[in-house]
Amino acid sequence: MKQHDVIISGLNMELTDAIKYMVHEKAEKLFEHEDKIIRMRVELEYDPHQSTHQKEFIAKGQLEVRGNDHFASAATDDLYKSIDDMVHKLDRMLRRRSRLKKVKRKDTHLVDIPADIPKAV
Repeated sequence: MKQHDVIISGLNMELTDAIKYMVHEKAEKLFEHEDKIIRMRVELEYDPHQSTHQKEFIAKGQLEVRGNDHFASAATDDLYKSIDDMVHKLDRMLRRRSRLKKVKRKDTHLVDIPADIPKAV
């Protein structure tokens, strides 16, 4: 199994081995779908100022790929649910990117030149 470049950082929280392992496991799914991913950055944040009924854990992800980077974030009251939602959003972005590439490749346009071009004899 190939180890991919995943950078994990935490704000206002301690990153345990279990959290790091879970992020790496979820990130492997993204690397399986797209082989042109350069690196993935994950920022996990705990907001202690929120009340118990509102969203407290925020997971932000950035996928560095050729072209435009993909950014996604998710906030819930459970850290693992936030990570799942963030990875799911990034996965949808990668699938959409792949689908659009296929559509553009199949959709060829005829070039219409308004001028009359003399034919070679």
